[in-house]
Amino acid sequence: KKTMSAYLSIYQTILSAMAIMGLFVFVALYFVDAGYGKFRSKKWGYSVSNKLGWVLMECPALIPISYTLVALSPSNLAILFISLYALHYVYRSFIFPSLLKGKSRMPLAIIAMGAGFNTMNSSLLCASIVLFPKDTYTDLCHYAQHWYFWVGIVLFFLGMYTHMKADHTIRNLRKPGDTKHYLPKGGMFDYVTSANYLGELLEWTGFAILLCNPAAWMFVWWTAANLVPRAHAINLKYRAEFGNEQVGNRKRIIPFIY
Repeated sequence: KKTMSAYLSIYQTILSAMAIMGLFVFVALYFVDAGYGKFRSKKWGYSVSNKLGWVLMECPALIPISYTLVALSPSNLAILFISLYALHYVYRSFIFPSLLKGKSRMPLAIIAMGAGFNTMNSSLLCASIVLFPKDTYTDLCHYAQHWYFWVGIVLFFLGMYTHMKADHTIRNLRKPGDTKHYLPKGGMFDYVTSANYLGELLEWTGFAILLCNPAAWMFVWWTAANLVPRAHAINLKYRAEFGNEQVGNRKRIIPFIY
């Protein structure tokens, strides 16, 4: 019991530290563009191919997931939660990179920071589900009687669908050999200029509602801290490149709001 209490204290301390760090990241990214994708820059140092970069950055999240499933004997309900989380990272680690087109590159510095965060975040989430749950995640039938189970499930898959559809739209903006830049249109791109980020934010908000624990909500906070400033920068870039008339009233990441 003393050992578990010590682990719980460490877990809570890390969550508190990450909450503060997320605030610094949120503010900083309004002044410094992370150097990948549309904002790739040589000042971020040595880079590798985009496909390899996404694999190296995202797949570390699967390590704590695998350990939890194999070594910690989670309940069926916990396995459901972990599987939903893993579903996203299987897509981001292997499917998404395999579908990428072009010859863009990703700095190793960005990869290292992303991989470090994904490993830590995945560990915290798995611990919050198996070791330190607010409520014991054991009885699926009982848990499914609560509104937050179904609302969370629906929002999670709606966000995943929005995210994947937006990725498909972005990938197919250009025909083979075309090097021009285009403004994404259709679907949620008619409401925001970063529909892919909207989908991811919605996905993890649904996941947090489903789990009802602080680690899941911390992930929502970090997702917003990273993606909201970047969505702002992308909106400004589109307006500078295509003009305010073409971009119109589209918001950055949250329809009709921001």
